[in-house]
Amino acid sequence: MSMNKEMMDAIEKDLVFLATASPDGTPNVVPIGFARPIGEDTILIADNYMNKTRKNLEKNPKISLVTKDATKCPFQFKGSVLIYESGKYFDIVTEWGENAMTKLTPKAAILMKVEEIYSIQPGPDA
Repeated sequence: MSMNKEMMDAIEKDLVFLATASPDGTPNVVPIGFARPIGEDTILIADNYMNKTRKNLEKNPKISLVTKDATKCPFQFKGSVLIYESGKYFDIVTEWGENAMTKLTPKAAILMKVEEIYSIQPGPDA
């Protein structure tokens, strides 16, 4: 699936919420400030404070993402992730942390491959 420019801009410029599930199906949602599209089907996410989220992704690499303002970007993005603790993607998120107002030291880079995009805009019968 490909994101359009408006979708990519909304993800980059807004807070996003990530949803994961533990192996037993317990849901988890967290706000994330460091998520950036790096292509039409890929989102890079900095793991700064992910505890439950990271554990969930290590066991179940499926993720869902929405932006804070669904009126501007009424879409849900679903996909699979790879976790990097070194290399190119980790270097990118480390640079983000160094440039943040409050210096952050990411634990990992989460690379999300967008596999599905759903509209969350209510229809006429909602």
